[in-house]
Amino acid sequence: MESLPKNNPGNSCFYEYLSEYTEYLCLERGLSENTEQAYRRDLAFFIGFLEEKQVYGFEGISRFILNAYIKKMRDSGYVSTSITRKIASLRGWFGWMVANELIEHDPTLSIENPKVDKKLPKVLTIAEMEKIFSQGLTLREKIIVELLYAAGLRVSELANLDINSINIEKGFIRCFGKGSKERVVPIGNEAISCLKKYLKERNLILKKNRASISALVIDEKARRVTRQGIYKIVSDLGKVVNKHITPHTIRHSFATHMLENGADLRVVQELLGHCDVSTTQLYTHVSKKRLKEVYFAINNE
Repeated sequence: MESLPKNNPGNSCFYEYLSEYTEYLCLERGLSENTEQAYRRDLAFFIGFLEEKQVYGFEGISRFILNAYIKKMRDSGYVSTSITRKIASLRGWFGWMVANELIEHDPTLSIENPKVDKKLPKVLTIAEMEKIFSQGLTLREKIIVELLYAAGLRVSELANLDINSINIEKGFIRCFGKGSKERVVPIGNEAISCLKKYLKERNLILKKNRASISALVIDEKARRVTRQGIYKIVSDLGKVVNKHITPHTIRHSFATHMLENGADLRVVQELLGHCDVSTTQLYTHVSKKRLKEVYFAINNE
């Protein structure tokens, strides 16, 4: 975890504009708290670097300083994707300041993103998913895996689901993705059956704790299950297939299996909540890679 620099008098102008910018991200762009915090961490890290270089005004942020910042990240072991994200955070911040006439020019216009090699997402096979489901899961574990795999939810979307987010009669879930964008995702009979059983257990937990809470997925003390809690549950289930898996691994598997079974790319894009179809196209490469592996395995027997 990166340590945030202290708000010293010398860099107070940076922090003032940082606070205004993150407020803008939340109130006007509707970004989630997690995304807003990620921007804040990236930009506070940059401010800490400026302090090291004794740069206390925007006029001192030159191309040389920005290149030194990128070099520091590389020397510190940051991968290209992390560096690209931090640069994107800077571009957003400086673009906002220029638009609001807080500074005269955007110094990030002179820098380029590092080349990023697109890595194919790790996925589980259908057999591996079936093995996980056959492990005698608790109802809480099963509903978590069902909603990640049957609905392709992000971990934050799952953690934030409320009881009124589901419509069992019509078989769909309403969730809010990145940028608080709402989407409606259909769920199948297995997930619906699991939900009905889980809701009975949920009511017993609420009664036992004399609690009332809107969260759909709760723990034994009637508290909303957190993102970290979901990560822990999924990670433990990965031991069944001898793999390190995350909630995103299951989401990736959902998308890949849909495409492998003939689903339309645009349909999968809508289900995943991707703004750009190019993001969804990455899964077609996973499918092709899997087909090649199967082909060569058969022909080498």
